[in-house]
Amino acid sequence: MLTGFRQQARLQTEIIALRHQLTVLQRTPYPKRLLLNRTDRCFWVWLSRFWSGWRSALIIVKPETVIGWHRRGFLWYWTWKIRHGRPGRPKVPRETRELIRTMSRENVIWGAPRIRSELLKLGIKISEASVAKYMVRHHKPPSQTWRTFLQNHISQLGSIDFFTVHTIWFEVLFVFVVLAHDRRRVLHSNVTAHPTAAWTAQQIVEAFPFDSAPKYLLRDRDRIYGDEFRKQVEGVGYQRSSQRPEVSMATRLHRANHRIDKDGNAWIMSSSSMKHLTGTFTTSYSGLLHQ
Repeated sequence: MLTGFRQQARLQTEIIALRHQLTVLQRTPYPKRLLLNRTDRCFWVWLSRFWSGWRSALIIVKPETVIGWHRRGFLWYWTWKIRHGRPGRPKVPRETRELIRTMSRENVIWGAPRIRSELLKLGIKISEASVAKYMVRHHKPPSQTWRTFLQNHISQLGSIDFFTVHTIWFEVLFVFVVLAHDRRRVLHSNVTAHPTAAWTAQQIVEAFPFDSAPKYLLRDRDRIYGDEFRKQVEGVGYQRSSQRPEVSMATRLHRANHRIDKDGNAWIMSSSSMKHLTGTFTTSYSGLLHQ
């Protein structure tokens, strides 16, 4: 009974698709240029998401055109959200910037965490990254370059990062990736729609069980890796290391390969489907590394 109902639904869907195309052709005075409005495009985008046989019934345009309409819908949606949403980060007042420079100039050994704590005592709320941005740069003795550090400690380096994926419902999913730099192995990955410091710290614990954490864990300066994150992962046993822009090359490679796979025929419906896709890609990615 259920099979018969599905066949009947497919037949009715195909009839609706063909009748819609006939309607478009009837209202078009010149066959070489079809008159397609926004409703027609939205109809085929919706049909392509819920009917697997939509390509066989499509005649008036190519399937790639419908996929392009869907991607253009993402562009319109995010453009509208940016223009009508909340503004960006508030600017740091000039008095605060001058105070940061003065404290940094008169206290050479103070870093961004110490200056931030002093500003909090004065009732000035500011992030550690903003303090580091406006600090005075003091001349330091020469040390090993970043490339030399990576080469010397390649077997003791781990890298963590987030990247975002958009579902067909215009929802944003955050994919967390943990990589080992020695062979660029994917140690751990997970997906969530609402990342928090506690959730991120738990991923580190799951990625490095039984005192297997690397000596250095490289990350960016996102605020999710703040005090709460550092307190929860102190027991894992790594030494905190803030990264420079070129540090997460391994993570960016994984992100780029994942995006290539995502831009194919895989359309993300929810976090569970994204977890399945991430697990499949991680398995194939690890297999390529061992070939």
